[in-house]
Amino acid sequence: MQDLDIADLKRLSELIYDRYHYDFRNYAMSSFKRRVVRILELKKLSLSCLLDKLTVTPPFIHEFIDELTVNVTEMFRDPGFWKLMYREVVPAIRGNKNPIRIWHAGCSSGEEVVSMCILLKELGRLDDVSITATDLDANMLKRAQSASFPLNSMAVNEKNYRDFTGAEDTLRKYYAEKDGSAIFDPDLMRQVSFVRHDLVLGEVFDRFDLILCRNVMIYFNQSLQNDVLRKLHESLNMSGFLSVGSKESLIWCDYGNRFAVVNNDEKIYKKIKE
Repeated sequence: MQDLDIADLKRLSELIYDRYHYDFRNYAMSSFKRRVVRILELKKLSLSCLLDKLTVTPPFIHEFIDELTVNVTEMFRDPGFWKLMYREVVPAIRGNKNPIRIWHAGCSSGEEVVSMCILLKELGRLDDVSITATDLDANMLKRAQSASFPLNSMAVNEKNYRDFTGAEDTLRKYYAEKDGSAIFDPDLMRQVSFVRHDLVLGEVFDRFDLILCRNVMIYFNQSLQNDVLRKLHESLNMSGFLSVGSKESLIWCDYGNRFAVVNNDEKIYKKIKE
């Protein structure tokens, strides 16, 4: 395992920012280091070779970003969270807004977006929503837009769906099998727009009733968490809901007191102050 120090990571993040305008300068150093080391080992590169490659081979940045931002995710991950979405959160929005506006911030490969579409269909609300799914990585967005996942990943997705107690006995109603993939019904995704957006450098672009930004801020340092939470707060309608990851919290963030806790275990909050 290659040993990188703070100076190495700073040199790398500054190069990426200066040349390509991706900003990793305020990522949590431990997470950033772990991911960079993984890329060095995967590509069999030294840090100096990586820096050279990023300097003289601009297309390599897309491959680098793909590996750096990869997140392991599942459909209906944390079934208790999805039960609350189904039983409490979405019904609470129903009485106030039509259509419901939802933002999946950092949607990765799209499992969460498909899960939300299935949940809304089972609530009979799929036609009454407008969903925006965003990610930093354009290639990841293409994967999410395809709504196609390896069949060998479906066992855990099926288990999560059963634990969520979905309306069907199985997810198979929603997808077809082809060439080793589960391809979900395009009709499920008809209300979803996929847009490239950088949570770090991007600005507020709309107002939403529900924002899911789960397991994203865990990779940011405190300063960046504060800045991103400000943007999420400004993107929410009053009394709108925000969900973050199970290991994340708003308690130390500057904007934390502008939210009320809806469910501490599942990290669901409601905006109560502008």
